[in-house]
Amino acid sequence: MNQEIILGTAYLAPIQYFTKIILSNNVLIEQHENFIKQTYRNRCIILGANGTIPLVIPVEKGRGGKTKVKDIRVYNGLPWQRNHWRSIFSAYNSSPYFEYYEESLNRFYSKKWDFLFDFNTEITNWVLEELEIEASLTMTSEFIEGGITSFREYISPKNTIKDPGFIPFPYTQVFSDKFEFLPNLSIIDLLFNEGPNSYNVLENSIA
Repeated sequence: MNQEIILGTAYLAPIQYFTKIILSNNVLIEQHENFIKQTYRNRCIILGANGTIPLVIPVEKGRGGKTKVKDIRVYNGLPWQRNHWRSIFSAYNSSPYFEYYEESLNRFYSKKWDFLFDFNTEITNWVLEELEIEASLTMTSEFIEGGITSFREYISPKNTIKDPGFIPFPYTQVFSDKFEFLPNLSIIDLLFNEGPNSYNVLENSIA
């Protein structure tokens, strides 16, 4: 792609999200859009023993649904971090590379976070570091209407439009004896199962 793109902020984003990053020479992360519910902005999808599991970060309600995503506060009145980590541990503790990433990922679930955007930014940077992706992530200074390739709404759990630039490359998942390959789960599904080979899977998923 070798061009500037815009992505929405995301919580342990799906594999598709990271294929866009490795193709771009500059990635803008949108922080001035209004928060949109039921998107990857505050949820990720992992694979457990009984199928897919959505992990949703609870957020405080804004005024009239017009709160900028950078101002969205995490609702810490619920033990979401404990619950998310328990789900992640239960799903992946038997995966080949879980122990390798366990300690460094767990710290994101041991510290209180006030703002969703800050949490997403830090955990995304952790993923990029583990994948050894040298990407320039820049936060938008204002809402950008057009002129730049945007995947803000395209990469969404509700989007059924096929992405011609993304063909999920299969890899062995923890519960492959129970389920057929489930594509485009959270990036941690790939990391825990493939470890250092994860970058190659990302490259092979680019059409």
